[in-house]
Amino acid sequence: MIVPDGYSDVPNGKIAAVVTHLEMTTPPARRDDPPGAWSLRKVDAPAPNWYRDLYRRVGEEWLWFSRARMTDTELAAIIHAPGIEICALAVDGRDEGLLELDFRQPGQCELVYFGVTAGLIGTGAARFLMNRALELAWSRDVRRVWVHTCTFDHPSAVAFYQRSGFRPFRRQIEIADDPRLDGMAPRDAAKHVPIIE
Repeated sequence: MIVPDGYSDVPNGKIAAVVTHLEMTTPPARRDDPPGAWSLRKVDAPAPNWYRDLYRRVGEEWLWFSRARMTDTELAAIIHAPGIEICALAVDGRDEGLLELDFRQPGQCELVYFGVTAGLIGTGAARFLMNRALELAWSRDVRRVWVHTCTFDHPSAVAFYQRSGFRPFRRQIEIADDPRLDGMAPRDAAKHVPIIE
């Protein structure tokens, strides 16, 4: 379906975001790590409750909801699948950032989930995490690394990915049930996205 020029109504109870897909087809120039006491920890076979907690703390403000809607069985089938790598950004012994890489498609790596908790935004932690993400992605036999972000994410997300070496190649509109209306997210999450019931 082609969305016509002009305004298009979004039904009450739904949210709509513009999704930007970005990619790189060669490893970018290495960027120095910012100063900070962060480390990256690979998490083999993460427990669904651990994953959900970190996913919520990183993504709730940006309306990450797809994994929150899954049962433990559905979630485990993805995060335990061969070709999926999950890492946590650790700070003072606490997991405060999420990195999920998907190598299941030959020659490609998708940064499925990438982000840090609210208290780390603007500290350089995301730059540290991206440096590790790109090292891990390009350490495999890949020809393409890609990610997508949307207008619900941090306003600087697209610029951050572009500074990291990604270039935009596709734009879509995503419409979904508002997760704040069915209890998947708190009602006060994502104040930058109004609830319309």
